[in-house]
Amino acid sequence: MRSSIIIGQYVDKHSIFHQLDPRIKIISIFMLMLSFLLLDTATSYVITTFFVFTLIIVSKVPFVVILKGLKPLLFILSFTLIYHLLFTQGQVIWSIGFITISLEGMVAGIRFVWRILLLVLLASLLTLTTKPLILAKGLEKLLKPLSKLRVPIEQFSLMIVIAIRFIPTVLEELNRIVLAQKSRGFDIKSLPFMQRIFAYVPIVIPLLFTTVQRADQLSDAIDARGYGDGKNRTSYIELHFEKKDFIAMLVTILFVLVLFFIKWSGI
Repeated sequence: MRSSIIIGQYVDKHSIFHQLDPRIKIISIFMLMLSFLLLDTATSYVITTFFVFTLIIVSKVPFVVILKGLKPLLFILSFTLIYHLLFTQGQVIWSIGFITISLEGMVAGIRFVWRILLLVLLASLLTLTTKPLILAKGLEKLLKPLSKLRVPIEQFSLMIVIAIRFIPTVLEELNRIVLAQKSRGFDIKSLPFMQRIFAYVPIVIPLLFTTVQRADQLSDAIDARGYGDGKNRTSYIELHFEKKDFIAMLVTILFVLVLFFIKWSGI
């Protein structure tokens, strides 16, 4: 289960993407994800797809890891596609009984599904190429101006990173509980779909218990290391902008401008 979740995991590779300043990666990926709202024409989708896959190649993250990480999204993607197929009015291309599928619904469904895929791939690159502590440091630096408003940015950045890092851990714990029940003769996967949904309800209680237990242990570990509120805490790693960081930001801005131009010109 853990290997099938890409968000929250780190893949140690020697690439330019790994070496970029975390602040640049956070800002760039945030800008790119917002720019995906401009996707409208086939040209914009083709260019964006080529750009995202180029980033994956540059990051040197194995495609096998990326593909495994998309498996948990199959239900959401399928639901999104089916929703648009059934509830979008337009030119009917297939009909049986009260169920009709329109050409516009198919196009809209494919567009939304592809956009979600691109967003997930882009977001996962941030955690796949950045260590959790480095990511927390980058977030803390970006939110530093808010400290003047007495916002606990040190605690906030640590909380965000821990939450992201706990995603694969919680899912791994869920898989352990399911395997434990399977070893006792109760196989959830063998049940019909509706019964399978209700069968997961009793699993929530032990999952919540182990999650709270892990959180309590993590809290004790943080206190034992004297983290406190995180203010005036020194860091072994100091972040510095380099030439490659400015180049990465320039590439991001140019790509966003290209999408704006495509949107404006209707290409």
